[in-house]
Amino acid sequence: MRLFRSRGRDGDVQTPGNPLVPAMALFRDGRYKEAEAEARAVAASLGTGLPDGVLALAFAATSAGAQGRHAEALAEYDALLPVFGRKFGAEHSRTLVLRSNRAQTLIALARHAECETECAAVARVAARVAGPEGAHLTAAARNGQIYAVNAQGRYPEAERLAREALATHHSADRVTLALRLGLARSLNGQARHKEALAEAESADELSRRLPEEQRRPETGALELAMARALLGLGRGTEAHSHAAIAHDACVATLGPEHYRTVEARDLLDRIDGA
Repeated sequence: MRLFRSRGRDGDVQTPGNPLVPAMALFRDGRYKEAEAEARAVAASLGTGLPDGVLALAFAATSAGAQGRHAEALAEYDALLPVFGRKFGAEHSRTLVLRSNRAQTLIALARHAECETECAAVARVAARVAGPEGAHLTAAARNGQIYAVNAQGRYPEAERLAREALATHHSADRVTLALRLGLARSLNGQARHKEALAEAESADELSRRLPEEQRRPETGALELAMARALLGLGRGTEAHSHAAIAHDACVATLGPEHYRTVEARDLLDRIDGA
């Protein structure tokens, strides 16, 4: 899951004088192309000599990634990482957010071992950040690590990591939703489809209680978890329905090249060929 911020925590979007308020509002509404354009305009007007200028470039990269332009987003993160280190410090929460977003972009490029290593490193440093912000950063990095471990087929390990993260993150929020979906993925990977379906249904209940702006970044992920579980239980028609819903939602919200859209399309092909 991607994080974003300008000043303070994510909840501080309305800070007076924050030049990224309009871009962040567009992003929360799922208007990623407009959010990117707004962020780049802010960066161009401020320049990279000012902190808000480099934060705007990082936000533009996050917006590009949300549209499925993963390689481009990674290149921008790579260029910004040393700049953030100089301006904010290697262990500043802003630098950790950038590292976490960069690491999770590696998922979309199938560089899972690199993602796992970097997410684990970010989580270790974030654990030293005091207060709710450090806990949120740690859980988000752990979520990326869990996805990467799952992607490498180490499902029991991913299950253990997901359960450990859930045991320490008690908020009913987007982070918990993402962690539950990671747990469901690990259970599906172990062919424990009944348990995976129950976990996905629990995630669905949580999702329904969250505001739309927190559900939107996980577009399609819940339906994909359910589709995999249903397919494993031999309920192919239901699985196809959920996978199709996931695919259509991902195309509309994330674009045809986003890695989750591709994942949904591959699952549909698998179901059709079963």
